[in-house]
Amino acid sequence: MSELKPDTDFLIKLAHTKMPYGKYEGRFLIDLPEFYIVWYHNKGFPKGQLGTMLATVYELKLNGLEDLIRNIKKQYPK
Repeated sequence: MSELKPDTDFLIKLAHTKMPYGKYEGRFLIDLPEFYIVWYHNKGFPKGQLGTMLATVYELKLNGLEDLIRNIKKQYPK
């Protein structure tokens, strides 16, 4: 049985990615309000990497794991 390993590069990029448009433009994805992420979940996430990142943020927030990304941001500063 193979071990499940997180994609470290993806998580580091997620930790440093900011919302590129809209009301919360410039805010780190992990710091977006929960209701906004839930709205995207219900509406449908955008295509591409941004959508994948927002879907990951949704799962992290759903499971109370936001600090995982915040710690990665501190551990791997840009």
